Amino acid sequence: MDTDQSYHYGVMRRAIDLIDANAGVPLSLDDLAAEMNMSPAHFQRLFSQWAGVSPKRYQQYLALGQAKALLRDRFTTLDVADAVGLSGSGRLHDLFIRWEAMTPGTYAQAGGGLTIRHGVFDTPFGPALAMGTDKGLCGLGFLSECTLDDGMEDLCSRWPEATFVHDPAPIKGWVDASFAQKGEAHLHMIGAPFQLKVWEALLQVPTGHVTTYSEIAGAIGNPRAVRAVGTAVGRNPVSFLIPCHRALRKSGALGGYHWGLPVKRAILAWESARTGAA
Repeated sequence: MDTDQSYHYGVMRRAIDLIDANAGVPLSLDDLAAEMNMSPAHFQRLFSQWAGVSPKRYQQYLALGQAKALLRDRFTTLDVADAVGLSGSGRLHDLFIRWEAMTPGTYAQAGGGLTIRHGVFDTPFGPALAMGTDKGLCGLGFLSECTLDDGMEDLCSRWPEATFVHDPAPIKGWVDASFAQKGEAHLHMIGAPFQLKVWEALLQVPTGHVTTYSEIAGAIGNPRAVRAVGTAVGRNPVSFLIPCHRALRKSGALGGYHWGLPVKRAILAWESARTGAA
């Protein structure tokens, strides 16, 4: 992975904050570059390398109406999930994810008997805390909006009986594959049966598209369980790969995001920009 990714995201995060502070009025390349203490050419090159599009184009994806535009133009109902598939363009570009879920009985043990390895890795969206068993990644959270201690407490509390070991080497390949858009990442999902259904439904939403909590509820056979679906989406332990960021409110509002709304907005715009450019 590119070791400059977190630096790039830090610059982009500052630029996004400036765009937000300007109340949706587009900022020129010169103005953005000046605020970043960079030349326009260098900022344009750095920004385009990260986002895949120019700063001007990216601002369009960060506009206030971006979520509603996604719902209008790229909304995907989960009824067509079998046509989307779990690999190829329907998933994270060319990345194929191998999924294995714990049985309800094992989940009830709260991770007892499991050894979970963890480490901090560089990603396009800043540093991320990743956790994994021998079978695959079981946790992934972004740290740009919280501290490492907060991230550790959050993820570790989900499996209180597990043994946690700082040992990033065994899970590095899965993390690299997750963001390099090639190779294979394994997931070992640890959750209650209802949560697993919701997370599996999220896997059906292709890159650059979104869905709603009510659509997910219908897809898993519980159309009235919209609030419970929202809770399960928020409890997704493997961010980005299980794309909870693609779940929006029916109104088109972004809703919340466990690892910070700025990260959700950045990921959605990043995916939309790259999908549009392709």
